[in-house]
Amino acid sequence: MAESAAVADTRAGSESPSPAGFSGVPSLSLKIWPPTQRTRDAVIHRLVETLTTQSVLSKRYGLLSEEEANASALAIEEEAFSAASSAAAASSGADDDGIDVLHVYSREISRRVIESAKARAAASSVDPKS
Repeated sequence: MAESAAVADTRAGSESPSPAGFSGVPSLSLKIWPPTQRTRDAVIHRLVETLTTQSVLSKRYGLLSEEEANASALAIEEEAFSAASSAAAASSGADDDGIDVLHVYSREISRRVIESAKARAAASSVDPKS
């Protein structure tokens, strides 16, 4: 019953006293850039999956072996991370939460995956040994 009274008090607009140094609503700041190493590893794992399993990309450009996919995924992610980090350094928004940089990272990965697939397909059509 005490819980119901607390909910009713909150709905009625009563507020509990805030700790010293806080006024009103406490602010919460979340930064999504740079990603953790765990997130970067998950991106690499997903890239390997994309490059080694049937997908729209593989239907058009072919599948990669696990070894080729690992090497490509590592290079793609590292290049995209570097490009996004450069964009982050160039941005002047001090209050930036990193969402714009995350968009750059995502676009760079997508662009590089397609470029890599196209280059591999072009090379294999020129060199039948691949």
